[in-house]
Amino acid sequence: MKRSTERILTTHTGSLPRPPDLQTLLFARESGEPIDLPAFAEQVRAAVNETVRKQVAAGIDVVNDGEMSKISYATYVKDRLTGFGQVDAARSLPIADMMDFPTYARRVLQAAPGSVQPGVACIGPITYVGAEALQQDIANLKAALQGVEVSEAFMTAASPGVISRFLENQYYSNHEDYIAALADAMKQEYDAIYQAGFLLQLDCPDLASARNTVFANAPLEDFRRWASLNVEALNHAVRDIPADRMRLHLCWGNYEGPHHKDVPLNAIIDIALRAKPVALSFEAANPRHEHEWVVFESVKLPEDKVLIPGMLDSTTNFIEHPELVAQRLTRFAEVVGRERVMAGTDCGFATFAGMDTVDPQIAWAKLQALAEGARIASQRLW
Repeated sequence: MKRSTERILTTHTGSLPRPPDLQTLLFARESGEPIDLPAFAEQVRAAVNETVRKQVAAGIDVVNDGEMSKISYATYVKDRLTGFGQVDAARSLPIADMMDFPTYARRVLQAAPGSVQPGVACIGPITYVGAEALQQDIANLKAALQGVEVSEAFMTAASPGVISRFLENQYYSNHEDYIAALADAMKQEYDAIYQAGFLLQLDCPDLASARNTVFANAPLEDFRRWASLNVEALNHAVRDIPADRMRLHLCWGNYEGPHHKDVPLNAIIDIALRAKPVALSFEAANPRHEHEWVVFESVKLPEDKVLIPGMLDSTTNFIEHPELVAQRLTRFAEVVGRERVMAGTDCGFATFAGMDTVDPQIAWAKLQALAEGARIASQRLW
C-alpha cells in the first residue's frame, strides 16, 4: 500500500451514491422481483465506470467501485454464502443512544427506506458461492480503471464480525463456531480481491458500533472479548494476504444521532491494532469523535501501521472547509508522522442503497473539499 511520502494521499470509505435507476433494480432484486439481469449488469458496469471517473475528477487518489452492485456493504453476503434465509422474526436490537431520545428515534425510523429485507438469518451451514458475482465486480473495476490515473484501487468486503452483527446466527451452537464458519467462507472473497491486484478493505464496524447495539446492556469487558474474537477470526481469514495489501475500517454507526453512548476509541484501539491490516480507517470528523486524535499521543502507533482518519462527516450536508480538513490532517501528521496519514471519510455516503443522508451532489462536493484540504496540508507539511 502506498504511503503519503510526497504529499497527503486521499481516499474514502467505500460506498458512494448509486444512480436512481440502479437503486430501483437493486430494490427489486432484493425483494425477489424478476429483473432483466443483462440490463442490471450493464447498469452496474456503467455506474462503476462513472463513479471511478467522478472520484478522479474530485481529486481522490485511492479509488474503488463505489459498491455499485451491492444492496449494502454488509448484507450483500447473504447472496454469496449458503446458509442464509428468511426467518419469521429476526432479532430487534436496541440502539442505546436513540433509546434516550424516543421522539427523535421515531422520526429517523419513519424516514429510513426499507432497502434491506428484514428477517434474514443464518439457518444452515455456510459455504462460499459468490465467486461469479465477485469476479464480475473485479472485472467492472478493472475496466473502469482503464484510461484514468490513480495511485491505487481498493475493494471492500464485509468482515466476519460485521456479518454476524447484521445477520443473526440461528444455526451454529455459539458465536465462536459461527464466526469461524464465516471466516473460512469469506476467505475466498478476501483472497480473490488481493489476487486481482487490489487493496482489500475489510469493513469492521462491529469493533465499535456493536457496543451501542448488541452489547448495549452488557459490561464493557464482554464486548471487548467479543470484538477480540472477531479480530482473531479476521486474522485467520486473511492469513495468506500481506498486511500491507489491506486496510480496515471501523466506525460507531453511520447515522445522524446522539452517539453519546459510543464506546471511546481508547477503549478499543488495542483490539483494532491487533488486526493484521496495515491501515486503520476510522471516524475522526464528526462532533462525537473528532477530539480522539489525542488518543495517538498516548497510544504508540506500531511502526508498520498507517492511519486513515475521517476528514469528512458522512451524515451531514455541511461541506467541510478545506482549511478545516487541512487542520485536521496536520494534527494527525504531527502526532504519527506525515507519511503515515491518509485523508479519508468517516464512513460511506451510501452504506445502504437508497439511504443517502448526504445529497449525492453534496457528497461529491465534500470529496472535492477533502482533496483541496489535503493539498493545503501537504504544502504545510512538506
